[in-house]
Amino acid sequence: MDNLISNQILELINSSDEPLETKEIEEKIKDKIKHETVTRIYLFYRLNNLRGEGLIKGKFIGSGKGVWVWWGSKLFDKEIKQ
Repeated sequence: MDNLISNQILELINSSDEPLETKEIEEKIKDKIKHETVTRIYLFYRLNNLRGEGLIKGKFIGSGKGVWVWWGSKLFDKEIKQ
């Protein structure tokens, strides 16, 4: 299940033309994978692991509880090259 969720996250983020918030990723992954272990906390854990592996990038924005945004490691490289 871990690899399935990680692969779905990578596919979603890398196919997006803009950064995604954790909540957006959660909603889209829950639509694709119908499983009780797909919780916000679990997705956040997987997202941070993927970020640590250098496969995606993420940033905490806002104050207080704030929001995390995530994007593919090559998203902004495409825009620079064009």
